[in-house]
Amino acid sequence: MFDGHWREAVERAVDPIGASLKRTGITADALTIIGVVVAGTAAVVIGNGYLRIGFVLLLLAGIPDLLDGAVAKASGTTSVRGAFFDSTSDRVTDALLFGGLSWYLASNEPGRISVLPVAVMGAAMLISYQRAKAESLGFDAKGGIMERAERFIVLSIGLIFPEILIPVLWVMLVLTLVTAVQRFVKVWRQASASHPLASARRAERRPRARTRERLEARRARRASLRRRN
Repeated sequence: MFDGHWREAVERAVDPIGASLKRTGITADALTIIGVVVAGTAAVVIGNGYLRIGFVLLLLAGIPDLLDGAVAKASGTTSVRGAFFDSTSDRVTDALLFGGLSWYLASNEPGRISVLPVAVMGAAMLISYQRAKAESLGFDAKGGIMERAERFIVLSIGLIFPEILIPVLWVMLVLTLVTAVQRFVKVWRQASASHPLASARRAERRPRARTRERLEARRARRASLRRRN
């Protein structure tokens, strides 16, 4: 939701900061790594019960994630490799944070409620996979009510107010699953309208069919020559 409405405005705002950071010699990959390290620290802090300090570290982890793209653009190093590294790092960050939450709940809450953050993480990974797979097939799967930015905002509320952390996680789980359904329906409609894979397969079959036809024609000509001889 925020990704579609605010991304361009945010990128315009951070581009000058990226240019300034580029002059210091820091690279986009270095910022990405710093973000993962800070997220790992936040996971340990959260797991040990210091949720509000975890909130501060969560904010700090988001800053390198926000700026690495701007630094890559300013230094002219934007690439598919960098995009892959950034996306993979985002998934690692998510796993660390939800792992820290699960650790905290396992240590402080009775029953199986510690599985709840794992369920949220699984749903988050699902919508990330939907987008990646859809884009590899030529479709658009962006959007939904609970994308990554929204998850961080809602999670921040749970960390600031620990007494509502469990209800917040339930809300995140439900809305993330709603997002998964929204993306599935969006891609399903695009695929139903265009059938690009079917077209691609037909295009692949045509050269093979033509090759077979040529071979059969050659065999027929050879057989005809043998009969004449």
